[in-house]
Amino acid sequence: MKREIITPISEEKIKTLKIGEMVYISGEIYCGRDAVLPKICKMIDEGNIGDINLRGSVIFHTAVSAAGVGPTSSNKVEIEESFAPLSEAGVKIHLGKGSISKKTIEVLGRYNSIFAITPPVTALLNSKTLERKVVSFPELGMEAMHLLKIDRYPIIIAAAHGKSIY
Repeated sequence: MKREIITPISEEKIKTLKIGEMVYISGEIYCGRDAVLPKICKMIDEGNIGDINLRGSVIFHTAVSAAGVGPTSSNKVEIEESFAPLSEAGVKIHLGKGSISKKTIEVLGRYNSIFAITPPVTALLNSKTLERKVVSFPELGMEAMHLLKIDRYPIIIAAAHGKSIY
């Protein structure tokens, strides 16, 4: 049976996850991609992220549209550069697709955070998305920072504890 993780995620729970393992994730997760993540990182750097609570959180590299959600490539410069400040601010799981650099894998290890992938399965994920709302930068439309309430998103641990499946 696959394990289920409910947000917020503890430091101890992250330490138990192994690369290649499939788990289900439920609870609230943040969504953002290359347009909004640099803005969120700037807010973190300035010490003011408003009502966004990143402790024990998940950030899903996606836009949110009427068609649903689906992962974007996590190795885009704007996204990959967000791993360190977001992890330092408390993000435990970065969720997207594709391989990430060795440097980013090392950053994840430094902050006890992990990278997980989900296949591009928009219809499946949409059926497991219970609620959605914009929490920051609404002018970016579907690329604004969103908060989703989800039920049993299937994810695969891709990088953890200094190792990667790639």
